[in-house]
Amino acid sequence: VTRVPMRLEDQRWVWDFERLEASITPRTRLLLLCNPHNPVGRVFSRDELAELARIADKYDLIISSDDIHCGLVLDADKPHLPIASLGHEVAARTITLMAASKTFNLPGLGCAFAVVSNPALRAKLAHAAAGIVPRVNAMGFAATLAAYRDSADWHRALIDYLRGNRDFVIDRIRAIPGLSIIPIEATYLAWIGLEHPGIPDPPGFFEKAGVGLFDGRVFGTEGFVRLNFGCPRSQLERALDRIRAAMTTT
Repeated sequence: VTRVPMRLEDQRWVWDFERLEASITPRTRLLLLCNPHNPVGRVFSRDELAELARIADKYDLIISSDDIHCGLVLDADKPHLPIASLGHEVAARTITLMAASKTFNLPGLGCAFAVVSNPALRAKLAHAAAGIVPRVNAMGFAATLAAYRDSADWHRALIDYLRGNRDFVIDRIRAIPGLSIIPIEATYLAWIGLEHPGIPDPPGFFEKAGVGLFDGRVFGTEGFVRLNFGCPRSQLERALDRIRAAMTTT
C-alpha cells in the first residue's frame, strides 16, 4: 500500500494530486478512494472526482470507492456524488462499496454490497471474494431493506442531531488551547489535531482522562486523534469536558 496523505489548504483538507500521480508505479493497479472521507470528513466535489478519474484512466487503474458514509452528509450544499456516476468509462473501472451499517448502526448484521457495472470487473471481484467474504444472513438483508425502504424520517432526524453534535464538537474543541479542528462535511467523526508538544501518546493520554479516541497513526498521520460524535449529546459533553480538563492540566 502506498499512502498519499491529504493536504491542508485554507482550512480544508484537499487532494495532493501531484503527489498522488508521482506515487504511481508500473506495479500500481488499484486506487483506493474513501468518499465521504474517513477520517477528515470531506465530501469530494465533482472537479476533485473528475481529476481522480482522469488519473485512473491515464494509468489504467481500477478504482475501489468506499462510499459507506454516503448517508451521513451533514452539509446540505455538498451532496454525495459517487465517482462511478461521472460517466460510463469511469463506471467501467470502478467498484463502489456501500452498506447501511454506518448510517443505521447495523454493522453486527454483516450486510454490505458492491456496485460494479462492468461484468468482467464484477466477475473478478466475485472470484477474489470467494471463500473470503461471507454470505449475507437473513437478518442482515431484512435490516438493510428496512433501513433503505422504511426509515427516511429516522434518517432525517439522525442527520439533524449529528449536525448539532458536529457544531458542538467544533465550538468546544476550538476553545481548548493546544487542539485544532477543521470543518466536518460528513460522517460522525471529528479529526482533531494536537498542537501541544508534550503528548507523545495521544490515545493513552486521553484514555487516562476517561475518553477513548482513535489514534491518527493508524491512518499514517502523527499528531491527530479521531473522535466519534455519534452518541447522545450529554455523553459527548462529558467527553469534551474531560478532554478540556486533561489539556488544561498538561
